[in-house]
Order: sequence, then structure tokens, then C-alpha cells
Amino acid sequence: MSAPPFLRPSNQSAQQAARRQRVVRRRRTVAVAFALLLAGIAVAGAALGGSDRTERQAVAPGAGGPGGSPPAAAAAAGQLANGPLATPPGGGLVDLDTEAGDDAVEYDSRKPPKAGLLIDLDSGEVLWRRRADDVRPIASLTKMMTAMVTVQRLEADDDAKVTEEVLAYSGSGVGVLPRGKRVPVEGLLYGLMLPSGNDAARALAIRATGSQRRFVAAMNAQARGWGLSCTSFASVEGLSERNRSCAADLAALGSRLLAEPRLAEIVGTRRASVPFPIEGGRLELNNNNPLLRSEYRGVIGVKTGYTQEAGRSLVAAAERGDERLLVVLLDSYDPGRQAEQLLDRGFKALD
Repeated sequence: MSAPPFLRPSNQSAQQAARRQRVVRRRRTVAVAFALLLAGIAVAGAALGGSDRTERQAVAPGAGGPGGSPPAAAAAAGQLANGPLATPPGGGLVDLDTEAGDDAVEYDSRKPPKAGLLIDLDSGEVLWRRRADDVRPIASLTKMMTAMVTVQRLEADDDAKVTEEVLAYSGSGVGVLPRGKRVPVEGLLYGLMLPSGNDAARALAIRATGSQRRFVAAMNAQARGWGLSCTSFASVEGLSERNRSCAADLAALGSRLLAEPRLAEIVGTRRASVPFPIEGGRLELNNNNPLLRSEYRGVIGVKTGYTQEAGRSLVAAAERGDERLLVVLLDSYDPGRQAEQLLDRGFKALD
């Protein structure tokens, strides 16, 4: 069976017009991002000049009224005028302003993912979407935030102790963490992101903040700080059904992760052999990312996820020439295949 058509419009002149429209939308996205940056600088300056009490209200994780609502000072962060600016899904990094009918890629499937998104990583332009702002369980896609909070708090040469709490994990794990020993944080990051080790997630969280509970609070604070309005966490590894997000937020999170050099190198690795205090002296790890396993052309990461409730999910990115695309698939029957199909169509649409 031939692949369904995916590009609109079909004639050359209309395609050129569509490209010009994409350029305009990219410039608009950059202008909006710049305006938000200036507004953030202004708010930061005002906060520095305010009282200590106001500063504490603005940054205290979980502070606020019933239901965990942020206090007024926190809500005002990012405002452009006299009221709080409601941040759209994607934290301002993903351009969801355009109508779905304007997307450059069509993707017809008898078994589409429950939700998904394909974006240009450098402009935030949406090339394809399906329920991109639906909030869903995200399983081990959680670990993208686990990794981001970890690298903000721990250096590459730090180590972490393998405690009984670390070894009391369930689900996927590195599986050979030596009880009672100190192991390198960088090796744990590889164990977190390649085989999706829940034991590694626990070890990193406890080392970074002293407890899993405090680490989850840091994850949620970071999500709020980045304007990820769909996103909330209840566990460090993603087993909780209350770890939830949407495709737009996950695209923004994946983009931020790929901009972090330590993590970009890790998630782009198909197989890793890292120094580790176990028999043989090295930890051998394979990446679960189906695009890395199939050696899809240009793949650069990012993360897989699965629980029964969340289904099979994937955030994946690839680059060809000057173009970098990222795809999010939530509850897909075959995330590897569907990601490759969407990325192929996306690169062709940008030719």
C-alpha cells in the first residue's frame, strides 16, 4: 500500500507561499520569545528591588492557596502588563497559535497515537499535531525532567550512595547498582536515560536533594518556572499515574534537554560503556530509543516511556543539514515506526 499524501499544498507555487508563511511564523515566534525575555528581565529586576518577603513568595515551591495555586507574586512572573500572562502549553517555546489546518505535514494512520506533535526544534513551528494540549500520563518521559534537575544540582564528577531505598525500586532498572557503595553520578545519568533505570532515578534524586519527595518538589518548581502548564510530577521515575503532561510541554522539555550538553551527549548514545565500581569495572548499557536502535538517519535522542496506563510513548529528535525536528508520540501502537514516518515527512516538507 502506498503511503498517503502528506504535504499541503500540492503545487509548487503554493508550496513556496507556504514556505514564506513558515518564515513569517518563525520570525513572529522569535519576536514573542524576545518580548518574553525582556519581560522576565524586568520582573527579575523588580523582584530584586522588593522585600525579602515578596521574593520568598515568588519562589517558594508549592506555596499558595487551596489546591497549590501560586501566590500573586509568582503568578505575576512573566506578565507583560497589569495581570498574569496565561502561559500556553509548551512554555512559549512551541508555536501552537496557528490552526491545525495550517500545519505543513499530514499524517493519516489507521492507528494514530492518542496525542502527538512534530516541531521544528529551532523555531518552535508546529509541522503536525494531534491533541497536543491533552494532558496524559507520561511514564518514563518523566526522566527528562529528572535528568534536567540533576544536572542543575550535581557535577559530572559527583557520586551517589546506593542505599536500601535506591534498591527498593520497581519496574525497569540498571539492576547492578552495588549495595552500600558510592557510584558516579554520570554513570547513573546514563543508566537513567538509556535503559530507563528507576533505581538510577532514586539514587540521583536522593543525592541531589536528600529525598525523593524534595526532588519531586524541585521538578514541579522547574516545570512552573519554564511555564509548562500541562505538567505535574508525583514521582521521580514516572511510575505514578499522577505524572502527567501534554505533547506541547514535552516538546519544550525535550528541546531544553537537547540544549544541555551533558544530557544531549547521553541521550544521543546508542551504546555506552562507563566506568563503574562493579565486577569488570565498567557498566554496559543499551539505549531503549527505537530510532537509535534502528540507526535512523540523523537521530540525536531523546527518551522512551511505557506504563499500562500511559501506553508506549516517545520523544525523539533528528537533524539533517540545517534542519532539526522533534516528535512527541503519546500512547502509540508503534512509536518507533510512527516517529520515523513523521520525521521523514517533516524533513521533506522543509526541503
